[in-house]
Amino acid sequence: MSPSDNTIKVRNPVTGEYDYEISEQSSSEIYEIATQARAAQKNWGILSPRERGRILGLFADAFERHAKTIGDALSRDTGRRAFSHLEAAITVQILRTWGANCESVFEDLKSEGASQQVPTVHFRHVFVPYPVVGVISPWNVPLLLALIDSIPALAAGSAVILKPSEVTPRFIEPLKAALGEVPELESLLNIVTGGPVTGAAVIDSTDVVCFTGSVATGQKVAAHAASRFIPAFLELGGKDPAIVCEDACIELAVRGIIRSAIGMTGQTCQSLERIYVSDKIYEEFKTELLRQIDQLTLTCDAPDSGDIGPLIFAKQVDTIQSQVDEAVKQGALVLRGGKPRHEGGIWYPPTVLEHVTHDMLIMREETFGPIIPLIKFTSEDEAIALANDTTFGLSGAVFSQDLEKAAAIGAQLEVGGVSINDASLTGVVNDVEKNSFKLSGLGGSRMGRAGLTRFLRKRALLTQTAEPASVKLYSEA
Repeated sequence: MSPSDNTIKVRNPVTGEYDYEISEQSSSEIYEIATQARAAQKNWGILSPRERGRILGLFADAFERHAKTIGDALSRDTGRRAFSHLEAAITVQILRTWGANCESVFEDLKSEGASQQVPTVHFRHVFVPYPVVGVISPWNVPLLLALIDSIPALAAGSAVILKPSEVTPRFIEPLKAALGEVPELESLLNIVTGGPVTGAAVIDSTDVVCFTGSVATGQKVAAHAASRFIPAFLELGGKDPAIVCEDACIELAVRGIIRSAIGMTGQTCQSLERIYVSDKIYEEFKTELLRQIDQLTLTCDAPDSGDIGPLIFAKQVDTIQSQVDEAVKQGALVLRGGKPRHEGGIWYPPTVLEHVTHDMLIMREETFGPIIPLIKFTSEDEAIALANDTTFGLSGAVFSQDLEKAAAIGAQLEVGGVSINDASLTGVVNDVEKNSFKLSGLGGSRMGRAGLTRFLRKRALLTQTAEPASVKLYSEA
């Protein structure tokens, strides 16, 4: 950000040029937006869930009309053309899903009856949405991770203040254009721009905060939210393990691992970053892994057909390279890759390491890059212990043709979601609840129906059907 004004320069990851800018909105601006949102939410929250679902359906229609423009903007920010348009299409699906299911979620929540402890007291629950939800989203999957919390919050009856990452903000303007076609959502989905100052103001002005990002920043968000005594739902980093058993289908295991670890240039929290392979198939697995890696191309060499895009956040290359260099210094062997390519933007080629140990940073800290470190194991108990030897607990994977054994191993992994005979399924399956373990997150699941219900508080209406007790209830006599 320029010291003389409140603008933030935005880098194009393909060219490396700073060719866009956004404003850093002030705390007073955010406070005013929150005041308006709080007023608008009073009417939104008392609408029927069916009506809110209908309006979300209108937003889906408007979004679909602008999907190409939104996808194009995402592409300029991420260097990923095909996935950016897929991201826009998936967002339409998510909007339609919550629009269609909003009413049924509330129907299933209905709860009333008589107290078992005091049978003369009848109860009925009323579900009260948090008035204003703050969403602070990351740069790696800019659109989906901005709206994966915002949409169900709207469905719950809340207003939203969304601050996307200042690294990838170009989709904001076309998204606002789509939103402008749905006047019913005016002042309810408020998209603001800026960096840490704006993010802090969002926490100060809202009633609950959703944050997706690094552990270090997530801890700051949690402390800030705690100082205001508001909930914080945190989806943080991962160091996801894969266990490849001796009876795994090697070709399919390699395919799934590469897609997870490499397919988004390793820039997703659920990318596999630690690969444990049975010593009985290790050499065969390694040969197949290198064969498939060698077939991949970088988009700087083949813009229209390449497999691996640039690093979105330029500073991430420092983290990746320092971990690789430290591992090599401690005895790791680089089988493929290992150095970045600077072609205007920065591309990091798929990198495979062996002879790694848990003493190395590359096995302990989140890398967020296209790195595949390999470790042999001799028993499944050893593999489970290695997989659990981490401060992270987002997700993991198990590969075995014995599904009962795979499930038994998966049940022992200290993570929130386990993919069996595939990888990173929690990134594409949004209707199945899961929680994050350890430092990978905090709070209710953003997946499944809990993605909506976590924005609701339960109020009990208690009706006494008998005569009220008198103060004699407390008499010593």
